[in-house]
Amino acid sequence: MAVPPPPAKAAVSTGTVSNVPEWSVGDLASALKRTLEDAFGHVRLRGEISGFRGQHGSGHAYFSLKDGNARIDAVVWKGTFNRLRQRPQEGLEVVATGRITTFPGKSSYQIVIETLEPAGIGAWMALLEERKRLLAAEGLFAAERKRAIPYLPRVVGVVTSPTGAVIRDILHRLEDRFPRPVLVWPVRVQGEGAAEEIAAAIRGFNALAPNGPIPRPDVLIVARGGGSIEDLWAFNEECVVRAASESTIPLISAVGHETDTTLIDFVSDRRAPTPTGAAEMAVPVRADLIAEVVDLGRRQREAVLRRLDRERSDLRALVRAMPDVDAFLAAKRQRLDLAEARLGPALAGNARVFRLRVSRLVERFARHPPTLALAQARGRLARIGDRSGSALRHDTARKGEKLAYLGRRLVVARDGTLGRARTDQARSRDRLGALQARLVQAGARLTERRADRLAGLAGLLGSLSYRAVLARGYALVRDVDGTPVRAAAEARAHMILEFSDGTVGVRAEAGSPAMATGPEPAGPPEGDPGQAVRRKAAPKRAGAKKAETPRIAQAEAATAPPPTRQGSLFDL
Repeated sequence: MAVPPPPAKAAVSTGTVSNVPEWSVGDLASALKRTLEDAFGHVRLRGEISGFRGQHGSGHAYFSLKDGNARIDAVVWKGTFNRLRQRPQEGLEVVATGRITTFPGKSSYQIVIETLEPAGIGAWMALLEERKRLLAAEGLFAAERKRAIPYLPRVVGVVTSPTGAVIRDILHRLEDRFPRPVLVWPVRVQGEGAAEEIAAAIRGFNALAPNGPIPRPDVLIVARGGGSIEDLWAFNEECVVRAASESTIPLISAVGHETDTTLIDFVSDRRAPTPTGAAEMAVPVRADLIAEVVDLGRRQREAVLRRLDRERSDLRALVRAMPDVDAFLAAKRQRLDLAEARLGPALAGNARVFRLRVSRLVERFARHPPTLALAQARGRLARIGDRSGSALRHDTARKGEKLAYLGRRLVVARDGTLGRARTDQARSRDRLGALQARLVQAGARLTERRADRLAGLAGLLGSLSYRAVLARGYALVRDVDGTPVRAAAEARAHMILEFSDGTVGVRAEAGSPAMATGPEPAGPPEGDPGQAVRRKAAPKRAGAKKAETPRIAQAEAATAPPPTRQGSLFDL
């Protein structure tokens, strides 16, 4: 197809004359556009979609189609985009039908797509999916490996290019929300060697000492702006993914725009749609924190005031419900009065019970006096003493008979047997002597124990006998029947006074009140230690000797208290 010549224009002479026609830029662009459109009308083009970022604000879509050798810009107008059965996707291999045209504003050619059909997954996407599958099989993308981002980090580390708009967006957003110190590790984010620099930066931040001269970040942000899949390929490299998985510092990935996805997004602890969003995830809003603290302080004060009001109201209610002192102590006072009223009768009853117990004990003591027990003990001791002597004599006799028998056997024994018999005799003699010594010692110990027990019983008898009372200067008054006189109303004309060393007969004065007549006092019993004293003190009168013997017998018969009456200490 021949290109028409451009319209002739007057040539301005500059000193040289040329036959080459002059073209304007617009004329040349229009000529090229017509030539290209005429030469290539409708074409079917196969390639991989790259750089697709969704629809533009106008509704049009712009991206590229590429293969291993070249690339071509593509555009889908708004009306056509809504009619497409297959929507464009990053990395998708498609067959596009459209027409070739130029865009004079950029001096570039492009394809205006009218229909779009899928042709399969592209080479870049196939490689990406295979690498993603292998790394996921190792567990690098597991949810349990994710860590929480610190709520308010002290230092923020950023791995990105120092010359791009990304670092400015992050710093500006951090300044607006909550200013924090930022450490930037400059790296290349695209091209050859970019993946190694990014991995080294992540490991370098983790190698910093917690309290070293360079502060160790509390959170890392790995960021880059948008681009095609080959532009973002450095963040799909295995070294970057493994460095991110080994990081002990929580990591936020902010690579590309919201629709871009790289492998570092799967292994990072949080994924941000944009670098600005990563800055928002890293720190909270300071103004919101201040407002929240103020609100919490206000709520705390109000809660304390409400609690104080409620406690004050409860205290007033308790004070009103509390009884007064008299009502509170009324029941206890009544119980005290009742206990006081019951105390006197209870003490009296207790005294009666113990008095009855004492009376029973005295009666038992009267029925079984210690003298009888002492006499029985003496008898048993005497029998035991006789038994030990007789047993010793019997054992001695038996041993003697055995020795005699052994002697007779020794006489008839032979010479060799005689020596053995003498040895047995000496051994038996020694054994007999030892047994005799043990028997003597046992008899002595038994006699000593019995004597000690007898002495103890005698001491107990002496301490309980009324004679110990008489030894302290008291006297026992008896009537002629031997009955103790306990009151003046029971006094008789003739009575007997018993002292510790003897008895004395006395006569009550005539005219004494409550004087009762009775028989003449009997003389002291025979064998009484105080007999000489009583005879000396008694007046001599005629016929006293004849009446003395019956009266002494009557007094001795009266000394034993009758068993039916209540016993007394003086009856022993």
